[in-house]
Amino acid sequence: MFSTVSDDLQQTTSHKVVLPFYAYAAISFLVACIVLMLHTNVVKQHYFHPHTLAITHIMALGWGTMIILGASHQLLPVLVEGKLDSYLLATSTFIFTAIGIPILAIGFYLFHTGWMLQVGAILINVGIVCYVVNVFASSFNSKKRNVHAWYMIAASLWLFSTVFFGLLLVFNFNKNILPKDSLSYLTIHAHLGLIGWFLMLVIGVGSRLIPMFLISKYTNNRQLWWIFGLINASLISFIIFKTMEYNSSIYYISIALAFIGIILFVRHCFLSYKVRIRKKVDEQMKTSLLSVVQMVFPFLALLFVLILLPSGTHSNWSILYGFCFFFGWITAIILGMTFKTLTFIVWNKVYHKNAHAGKTPVPKELFNEKMYTAMLIAYIVGFLVFAIGIIILNDILLKSGAFALLLSAILYVINSGITLFHKPTNA
Repeated sequence: MFSTVSDDLQQTTSHKVVLPFYAYAAISFLVACIVLMLHTNVVKQHYFHPHTLAITHIMALGWGTMIILGASHQLLPVLVEGKLDSYLLATSTFIFTAIGIPILAIGFYLFHTGWMLQVGAILINVGIVCYVVNVFASSFNSKKRNVHAWYMIAASLWLFSTVFFGLLLVFNFNKNILPKDSLSYLTIHAHLGLIGWFLMLVIGVGSRLIPMFLISKYTNNRQLWWIFGLINASLISFIIFKTMEYNSSIYYISIALAFIGIILFVRHCFLSYKVRIRKKVDEQMKTSLLSVVQMVFPFLALLFVLILLPSGTHSNWSILYGFCFFFGWITAIILGMTFKTLTFIVWNKVYHKNAHAGKTPVPKELFNEKMYTAMLIAYIVGFLVFAIGIIILNDILLKSGAFALLLSAILYVINSGITLFHKPTNA
């Protein structure tokens, strides 16, 4: 998802390491949309429904996490001004997670709580351990680590916490290794990933890349450290409150901390936009900036969940909360950043050695802009229609929204394929 196209990119990771993550993520997005299209009725079920769990993990791991893992292997050397420590660990991260994710997803879909979920979870944990070791080794082998690198370091630890706790929950289905049943810990597991992994990494890296792509000189490291503290304090406080079984009203403290951090990040992006040198903003950046605004939606849904919690009528709002995270904010920023970063990686692969030998296309010419626009329209329509369908529980809106999201996924896969299989035009 994230990379850089500036002259600061002095150390680059081989495309052979990075591109498989992008391809895998694209297919995962398509699969998730197909499953959603087939099972739109899950919004009327409890959020612990097998099909809901399958869709959630395909989106969280196959879509969001895989593309972030790939792009962060590309970006980490930039942040630490060094080299990626190990290509072997990077390749191992892909192999183990790529095998483990579908096993886990199928296990949830069939609700096979035995070996299938356990094997999938173990493989994913092995892959993430390889990633965390690589992040730490790359970071601490270099003497230069900016605030953005510390975001990535912290996010990698939260990612490991997420998958390891998930592993415990999987084994807890049959062996009772935790004091309570797995459902009791589901919200902690979910927020370790949503806040600790996704939000932490997106804010840390987005605060670097958005100004870069806008060609903006705006920087405010002090504010970024404040955001870093607020997001971590939000998650840690939530875990404590949940573990101690405090009244749900106290969760507003954790929500407030995260919300303040997000507002500061929105402000950071706005000020970067305001003083940008590049006045014309392309569609990819508009999509990424849209995703910044979409960060607010999940928290609004969460407030409704807390308000409705005592009545027990909050199931569809809980699903809306997750939908806004995975199909809203995370998907929007990936759709925007893919064709800012993937195109550069492929361009660097195809044209880097002969860039000065003759005329070469610019990175944005490596994908179909009209198809991108169509994908974006389908995505926005699908997201809004499906979200409304969740709120009013209307089958027609749910199917229509799911169809539009599926169409956007198909166009995304085709356009990503156009970029991935690009051949030299001056050969």
